[in-house]
Amino acid sequence: MALYTHHLPAWKRREVEEIKADAGKYALVGLVDMYGIPASQLQQIRRNLKSTAKIKMTRNTLIRHAFDEMGGPIAALSGHLSGQSALIFTNENPFRLYKTLEKTKTKMAAKPGETAPEDIVVEKGPTSFKPGPIVGELQQAGIPAAIEAGKVKIRETRTVVKKGEVIGPKLADVLAKLDIKPMDVGLILQAALFEGDVYEPSVLSIDEDLIYRQLTLAASQAFNLSVNAVIFTRETAIPLVEKAAREARGLAIEADVYAKDVIDAIIGKAYRESAALQSMVGGK
Repeated sequence: MALYTHHLPAWKRREVEEIKADAGKYALVGLVDMYGIPASQLQQIRRNLKSTAKIKMTRNTLIRHAFDEMGGPIAALSGHLSGQSALIFTNENPFRLYKTLEKTKTKMAAKPGETAPEDIVVEKGPTSFKPGPIVGELQQAGIPAAIEAGKVKIRETRTVVKKGEVIGPKLADVLAKLDIKPMDVGLILQAALFEGDVYEPSVLSIDEDLIYRQLTLAASQAFNLSVNAVIFTRETAIPLVEKAAREARGLAIEADVYAKDVIDAIIGKAYRESAALQSMVGGK
């Protein structure tokens, strides 16, 4: 039980009780980071998720109070509270929720002080800028620029900031002018509790196409192994019977076993052997 929980003001107590009630209604309770999301985009996200998930914004301290009061596995979510966390409730599984939230993200211009989510590369080539102060601004930001044919041109491709580095004011201004939007803005799933287990983004971020290709390859290899090892299953029964029939037919032909199904093939083999022998004798 969290300290001072019983001394919360009435409105805070209502917030805590609402969180606890929602946590009991839904199969999944999660935390999402809402940093930097414009109000208009947030409203659109709410509308898009209305049929599948509920988003609740409140103070982190009240979320922590609710989790601590409930105890058990949900209390572990408190360790993922940070910045502008909000609650998300849904009956979807965490993998589907993660994929849905990834689709809410849009590209935005970087602000000074933000951390680059990936290497930011400025490609060489002409720009739409006319000669002017922009040349000096580009150079100050570490981007080699020159004037060619009355236009500002970036002379070489340059990685201006690496993943994890802080974006400075001058660079942020130049990137915005170049219409380079490196920041993903949207609901970022921090952690989710589902069926007693806490799932983090590192677990939920999977390449579905890669997994599908791996499963397809594994199924193909398992099928081939079963056929080669003569392991009868529902999937291999027909191929194995067909393989056995082919091998039996081939053996019967080679051994000159006169049977209805192979007599024509045996006669054909005898004819070919006779023709080959005649050719050899005639050649002498």
